[in-house]
Amino acid sequence: MDIRAYGRIMLMFLIVVLLQVMIVNNINVGVWGITPMLYTLFILALPFETPKWVLLVLGFFVGFVVDVFCDTPGLNSGASTVMAFARPWVLGLLAPRDGYENGTRPYLMHMGFLWYIYYSGLLVLIHHAAYFMLDAFGFDHFFKTLSQIVLTALFTEVLLVFSQYIAFRK
Repeated sequence: MDIRAYGRIMLMFLIVVLLQVMIVNNINVGVWGITPMLYTLFILALPFETPKWVLLVLGFFVGFVVDVFCDTPGLNSGASTVMAFARPWVLGLLAPRDGYENGTRPYLMHMGFLWYIYYSGLLVLIHHAAYFMLDAFGFDHFFKTLSQIVLTALFTEVLLVFSQYIAFRK
């Protein structure tokens, strides 16, 4: 990666975290406080060639910054690290026969709608399962936690697809 790619990653980090902290955290839907987690877009949009250790560090860092601003000690950083850890596995699961082209990014416009829905949907479900299981820290309210995972994942997924059409046009 060249220096411009690192600059784009840093700019994307700032934009996504600011959007999450300033705008998206103020969206509260439903009785259980369903708030989408747009900052997961940062991990989803990293290049295919990103080394695994960099994914883990960036996943932890973006979650940590969101934790600091949202007063959720460890929830976002733990869930984001789990998501970053699962990303290479999901990419391998969805890889085309010839592999991914060098220099392409996992954007909806590059990879197609169905591929992106599978890719982001799996990773968002993994992230939200980790987040809400860490938050509940038990199975006392299993069905409430399960419904929070599913509803928040759906709401986040809609927001992610919408943001792909706005931010990453051809």
